[in-house]
Parts: sequence; structure tokens; C-alpha cells
Amino acid sequence: MIFNVLIADPLSEDGVQPLRESEDINIEVNTDLTDADLIQRIGKFDGLIVRSQTKVTREIIQHADNLKIIGRAGVGVDNIDLDAATERGIIVVNAPNGNTNSAAEHTMAMLMSLTRNIPQAFNALKNNEWNRKKYVGVEVKNKTLGVIGLGRIGTEVSSRAKGQRLNIIAYDPFLTEEKADNLGIRFGTVEDVLREADFITVHTPLLKETKHLLNKEAFQMMKDGVQIVNCARGGIIDEDALYEAIQSGKVAGAAMDVFEEEPFLDNKLLELPEVIATPHLGASTVEAQENVAVDVCQDVIRFLTGDSVRNPVNLPSVPQEIMYKIEPYFMLAEKLGNFLIHLADEVIEEVNIYYAGDLNELEVAPLTRNTVKGLLQRHLGDHVNDVNALFLAEQKGISVHENKTSRAKGFTNLLTVEVKTKSAVRSVAGTLLNGLGPRIVKVDHYSVDFTPAGHLVVIHHQDQPGVIGKMGSMLARNQVNIATMQVDRSDIGGDAIMMLTIDRHPEQELLDQLHELDEINDVTAIDL
Repeated sequence: MIFNVLIADPLSEDGVQPLRESEDINIEVNTDLTDADLIQRIGKFDGLIVRSQTKVTREIIQHADNLKIIGRAGVGVDNIDLDAATERGIIVVNAPNGNTNSAAEHTMAMLMSLTRNIPQAFNALKNNEWNRKKYVGVEVKNKTLGVIGLGRIGTEVSSRAKGQRLNIIAYDPFLTEEKADNLGIRFGTVEDVLREADFITVHTPLLKETKHLLNKEAFQMMKDGVQIVNCARGGIIDEDALYEAIQSGKVAGAAMDVFEEEPFLDNKLLELPEVIATPHLGASTVEAQENVAVDVCQDVIRFLTGDSVRNPVNLPSVPQEIMYKIEPYFMLAEKLGNFLIHLADEVIEEVNIYYAGDLNELEVAPLTRNTVKGLLQRHLGDHVNDVNALFLAEQKGISVHENKTSRAKGFTNLLTVEVKTKSAVRSVAGTLLNGLGPRIVKVDHYSVDFTPAGHLVVIHHQDQPGVIGKMGSMLARNQVNIATMQVDRSDIGGDAIMMLTIDRHPEQELLDQLHELDEINDVTAIDL
């Protein structure tokens, strides 16, 4: 069977070549189609490849009677209606790895330019100023580079930095001491990195938990004279706090490729002579543009010829009879994973998912993917989805196992998720109750019953008289209202758990106050 593929945006010839060489694929390159033209012609194509120019709208997808795959030669998929594609059973793939080398090289270029004042010195020369003393720099040899986020790009930056004889200390939520040893770097917490590094580079996604990760408090922890590089995402650094830290002398300089608002007409950071900047050029190399084209075209070939894709973005279609039975559990599975990741204090090494009751007889692979997605999303954000969750878990060294049993312990169905770290095992179980929807019914060995939604607080405490009163009074003094409460204990006077649903996210100061109570062992706030 011959598949027809339309290339609607300009791609490098290196990217198109694998398609040309495939005996199973006939390609048409037409980069001048209007929306109306595309709507009229899309019906005959099995595959569509775009960059950012073509907008693949719902209307276009509705006319794509034979379309099986959409490839985006780049990282983002903002120009593709993912919901419409998923509804039609069309898989969408992108190319998140093609710019890894480019971004890593740009990070190192920015670091070296920052430490040696290269842009400032060049501009001085252009203004006929010859002043060697003014632009004395610092060497990086034998100093410490702190890397926050050790994914593909952070790992590549670390490798290159070692070539500059920098010592590396890194933090990543999926990094273990063993992995760090294998990479030849030091393992640390975020606080370790902030306190010990002479230079700090960030390589995390922009999430709720990483927004303004480098803020006023973080800068206060750093060494005097630290230098900062951000070639990842605007918003990871609080730009107002960075401005103040540079003016005070705490931060000696910053190299910025990304900003909280892009593009911008002005940014006060650029008024500072200690700041160098580029306009989001991390992926702007000839090679990176070729790489993303090659990656996405190869994924299109794989999918159309019956192989597995490497960079899926959405969930492929599921037979309707299976989807009808398992779809009600999708939200529960994701919420269980999301809830549990907040309880795991260490790097997760293994995930076990137990399907009990009627679920035992169903195809549950989509639920497993959804559960793992929930586990990973706290640290990986939108980069992880239902389709690539298992692949990303494997990349992070996390093994995932499905287990089935007909015994559901009094429930029609029971879904239990267990994670193992180096020193602990944590678990959570949930079910669907008629008229009530998803419920969490067990946390570790404690029996509970609450909806996995809203602002939750998990309190581990000693079973002693007055604990609930002290906790309630403290929340009242902080104007925090309790919506629901669940309490269970292991035995009289022993360990106990308190599950609260409250009306707003608690401030860290309140959590610290609760933790200071003698009877309370641990407090965790979770937003679901």
C-alpha cells in the first residue's frame, strides 16, 4: 500500500530525503496552500507535515477523511488542534530532541561570553573605546557550575562543562546519587546547588513549581558574585528579583536567551551592563532545523509502515468498546498518580499498578499510561502525555508494572498505585462510586474516603487527644476554612493520618506552623 504525505511548510531537504527514499510513501510538497486549498485537498492524504506556518485547524481536520498522522517539525504544537486530531483518531508527533545540541552549545556560548564580558567589550570597541581593565573576566576552570534540571539539554551542558574543567553539581527530581556518579557529577538538592555554585544554569520546563524558581529567597542563598544563565524558559527566573540582585552586587552577571514576556519592546534587565542577552536563539541553528525535520519525517514513516513512533504528542485512537468501559477511570488514574508523587520524598525507581474487580477483565494499558502521566507531570509538565508517559518513565529509569486480580476488597473496582524509592514504599488506592465519581479510599495502609480534587492537606500525626483541635485552631487563625476531614489510625495512640480539603492553597508559613506542632510528623499540601 502506498501512503500519500503532504508537506505543507518548507523543510530542509535532509528531512524530506527519508520520505523520498521510502517505497511505501508518495510525497507532495506544496508550501503555498491557503486554508481553503488545504480543506479542499487534505482528504486524499494519509500524512501531513507542517512547521509553524500552516495552522491545522479543526475544520481542516474534519475534511481529512484519510489522515492518520500529523507531524510538526519542531517542539511546539500550538498550530495544531490536538483535541480535533485525537477525536478523529489522528496521531500527532513532534521533534523535541532535534534542538538538544543546539541549545546546549548556546548555553555554553552564553556562559563563556558572560564570564569574559565579550559582548560588552565588543560594543566598546565599536564605540572606539579601548579599555582592557574595564572588561577583565573570570576563568571557569576548577569552579562549580550548578545545573538545575538534568534532562536532555542539562545533561549535554554538563558534559560540555566538564570539558572546560568545571566541577558540576546538579539537581533534578529524577536524579539519584548513582546516576550522578555515572555521569561524573555531584548530586545535590536545589539548596545545595544555590549555595555552592559559582555559575548557575537552569534547564527545567516552566511549571507551577518552577515558575520563579530563582526568586529573591533563592538569590539570598547564593554565593556573592554568582553568575546566572537561562536558555530554558522565561519565567523560571523572577526578573525583578534578578534585577535587584544584580544592582546589589549579589549577582555579578546574567546571560538571558529567554524572558517572561516575548517579544518585548523594552526590558529593564537590558539596562544593566552586567546582563547579556539574545532573542531566544537556543534552537536557531541550521543543524537544529535539519534535525527536527529528519526526526518528524522518520516518525511519519514509522507510523505509516506499522512501527511505533518515538515522539507522540496525543493519544492514539482506542476501540470504542474498550474506551466506553475504561474512560470513566481516566481522571481517577491520573489523579492517583498526581497525588502519590507528592508523597514520595525520594527518586522513584519502580511503579506498580494493581487493577482489581471488573477492571481485571479489561484492556488497561491506557489507564496505566494515564497513571504514569499523572506521576510525571509534576516535574515534566505538558511534555508528558498519555502516549509518551511510559517512554519517558523508561528514560528516567523508572520501571512500570501492571498487576491484575479479581479481588477488589469490597469494591466493584479498585485501582491501586504503588511507588518504590530507595528506602520507602508509598501507595494510594481509588475507585468510582455511583453518584460520587472518583474517590480515594486508601492512603498507604490508612482507610479514607475523599474526592481527589481541590486543595488537599495530608497530615501524618500521633493519635493523641487534642491534635485535631490544635490543627483546626491554627487553620482558623490563618483564615483557612476546612471543607472536609478524614482521620484514620494504625492503632490507639499510634501513627495516624488526617486528610483535609480546604478552600484555598495554604501558605508555606502555615504548613511550617503545623509541622512545628509536637504531635505532627509530616505535612504535605497537594493541589489536584
